[in-house]
Amino acid sequence: MTTATRATRTPPATSATALATSSRPAPPPALPSLTGLRWVAALLVFGLHVNNFRYFDGTGGRVVTWAFGAGATGVSFFFVLSGFVLTWSARPGDGAPAFWRRRVARILPVHLVTAAIALLMACTLEHQSMPSVRQGLANVLLVHSWWRPWWQTLDPVSWSLACEAFFYALFPLLALGLRRVGARGAAVATGLSLLAVLAVAWVNAQHWLSQPIDSLPLARLPEFVLGIAVARLVLLDRWRGPGLEASLALAVIGYFLVPQVTTDYRATTCTVLGFALLIPAAAVADLRGLPSLWRGRRMVRLGELSFAFYMVHLLVLRAGTNVVGVKPRFGLTQGLAVTAAAFAVSLGLSWLLHVTVEGPARRLLLRGRRFGRARPPVGQPA
Repeated sequence: MTTATRATRTPPATSATALATSSRPAPPPALPSLTGLRWVAALLVFGLHVNNFRYFDGTGGRVVTWAFGAGATGVSFFFVLSGFVLTWSARPGDGAPAFWRRRVARILPVHLVTAAIALLMACTLEHQSMPSVRQGLANVLLVHSWWRPWWQTLDPVSWSLACEAFFYALFPLLALGLRRVGARGAAVATGLSLLAVLAVAWVNAQHWLSQPIDSLPLARLPEFVLGIAVARLVLLDRWRGPGLEASLALAVIGYFLVPQVTTDYRATTCTVLGFALLIPAAAVADLRGLPSLWRGRRMVRLGELSFAFYMVHLLVLRAGTNVVGVKPRFGLTQGLAVTAAAFAVSLGLSWLLHVTVEGPARRLLLRGRRFGRARPPVGQPA
């Protein structure tokens, strides 16, 4: 056998392996700007809670209220972003059980640890409320947002995880439906989702329900579906929205309109359009190599810590009431110092949660499972 013949002949097993490898769908490109934007949204929520804890008085308090009074809309951003990222990273043939297992591995470990910390705080510190057995169980199972008396038990920010758990349960069906209708159907779904947000805000204004709907998972579903729909348009190369700068301007304008309207669910109507434009615009900027404020290494790293930061920061602020008091209303200098300390502690704990709980627990729960095709590439939001 000649050298040329040896080079052209391949054992059948190797050939089959190469064919199987080449037939696998290529992973979607990384979208680091979306990871950086996650950090911005988490920072808005942190600023909102600093404002609610009244660290500042006088002019400082008015500035913080102006800057972060609408910070709750950061959660709306997370809902739209979640639908977009899950759609972007989904692969054809990815089964629902595998998807749900990855989602559980993604959010449950940090949720359980922060819930345990909150319970320990309730047992040992002042100014903390002790949940009932039913409230605690509902929180652990991520169903507490369905009933208002349960919605802020243990770690209060986990109400949004209960919404996400509902979204995850529906995602395989929603993604399948939008995958079948094509670009025109995705455009229609985008418009209907925006109209649904307006309709829910109108229902909320009429007080038809016995409880506010800000944290009701079914009421927040249109924001998640909106993210799925615009992601489909980007995937199909049919997105025709404005560029990153114009989209950012619309999002910022909507954000600062919120104090002129309300602080309840209706605030979502001010920002949802801007968010629905900003997220795909940032994705397109990454795909085309256009300039982006959120693609830098530090921003991406902070974005990777954003989930743990979001889950732990309010516990830090609550524990801080035992040191600085309840609504202390400091002057500017002292308020900045206390805020910086709370931020530093929250960021340090988020890093600790990320490296000791979030990452290791996720790898442990997914060990032995072949989820490689559905994992997002390095730098893409999970």
